[in-house]
Amino acid sequence: MLDVADSGTRPTSDRVRESLFGALESADALRGAAVLDLYAGSGALGLEAVSRGAASADLVEKSPQAAAIVQRNAAKVGKSVGRDVAITVHRNAVATFLGGPRGPYDLVFLDPPYELSEADLTHALSLLVPSLSAEATVVVERAARAPQPLLPPGLRHERSKRYGDTVLWWATPVG
Repeated sequence: MLDVADSGTRPTSDRVRESLFGALESADALRGAAVLDLYAGSGALGLEAVSRGAASADLVEKSPQAAAIVQRNAAKVGKSVGRDVAITVHRNAVATFLGGPRGPYDLVFLDPPYELSEADLTHALSLLVPSLSAEATVVVERAARAPQPLLPPGLRHERSKRYGDTVLWWATPVG
């Protein structure tokens, strides 16, 4: 069981997480993947990807309290997977982290706080594009009341799925 911050994070529900990972496993998107979990919160999405076969995970969380929890959760998962895996926690703002050369990432999760503006989300996605592998999958989790994320050049919408008051938006690189 992973630790979760008392406040300031919004963990993905079990129902959404199971559906998401079922779809990723059926698409063979996890085995050996380089994963990036932006706005990591507890690190649950990136760490679950590792537990299901991803080769590495970079977990980005700017809140010091949440980043400390992500670090503890990463240590737990690292011990339990029983294979060599690289898990790194970065205590940075997403834009700062993506401002330097990164990747390439095969699977990226963005589960930003609901109050993150659409402009800030689009900016993060635009910074992310150069760090993606050619076959990458990008999954954005947002409130159902939020509009479809505006994708920057280099990304195209693949599909979306609503789960109550949550929507998962899937995107892939263009070309």
